[in-house]
Amino acid sequence: MNAGAVVHASEPLRVLVIDDEAPAREELLFLLRDDPRVGKVSQAANAGQALRILGDGAVDAVFCDIKMPGLDGVELARVVGRFATPPRIVFVTAYDDRAVDAFELGAVDYLLKPVRADRLDEAVRRVAGAGADLAADDDEMIAVELGGVTRFVRRSQVRFVEAQGDYARLHTADGSHLLRATLSELESRWSDSGFVRIHRSTLVALAHVEEVRAVDGHYTVRVGDTDLQVSRRHSRQLRERLTRR
Repeated sequence: MNAGAVVHASEPLRVLVIDDEAPAREELLFLLRDDPRVGKVSQAANAGQALRILGDGAVDAVFCDIKMPGLDGVELARVVGRFATPPRIVFVTAYDDRAVDAFELGAVDYLLKPVRADRLDEAVRRVAGAGADLAADDDEMIAVELGGVTRFVRRSQVRFVEAQGDYARLHTADGSHLLRATLSELESRWSDSGFVRIHRSTLVALAHVEEVRAVDGHYTVRVGDTDLQVSRRHSRQLRERLTRR
C-alpha cells in the first residue's frame, strides 16, 4: 500500500473530483466545497484531464468515479499509485462490484451513488485522518459487507477474529464483520502486524490485549469486555509473543 500524501490536520484538503457525468460531478463538488475541512476543489471529466491536474501536484485526495470512457477509475488509480507522493483515493460509483479492486489499491473509502452526506463526511474524515498519522500508512484496509453495503475497516481496529467455516468474523469496538477468508490465511497475513493465534478458532491482536490470566496452567486473555480462552497448544506461542511486545 502506498504511503500517500501527508495531510496535516490544520491544513484544508486539496481535492480533485473526477466523473464523466456532469450532474454527479457538480453535486459532489457542491458537497465538498461546503465542508470546512476542504479547501481547494478541482474537477476533471476524464482520466486525461485528471492526470494533467495531478501532474501539477498539490492534490491531497481524489474522489473518482470508476466507470468512465478511456482509463476507468481503477486503472487511473493504479497509475496514480506509482506517483512519488500519491494522493488518497476515494472511489465514488453506482456499482459495488469493484470493491475488491479498491481494497487491493489501498483506497481510503468506497462510496455508492447517490452519495449520502453522512457517508461523504466519513470519507473526508478518513482522508484527513489517514494523512495525520503516518503510522496508519501501513494499516491495511479490509473490505467488508453489511446489508449489501461495502464498508472498509482498518486492520488496527480489529481486536480479535473468530473462525466461522470458510469465513472469519472480525470483532471491533463497534461490532463485528464477516470476511470471506480463513483464520489460517489471516494468521499468515497479519502475524507481522501483531496478531497471534490463541486457539484453533481465535486470532487476537496483541495491541488490544488488556490482561492475561493463568489459573492452573490454563490461560485466558481479556480484550475489551471479552475473555478469550487460550488453548494449551497455543499458550507457549502467546507467552513468547507477549515478551517481545
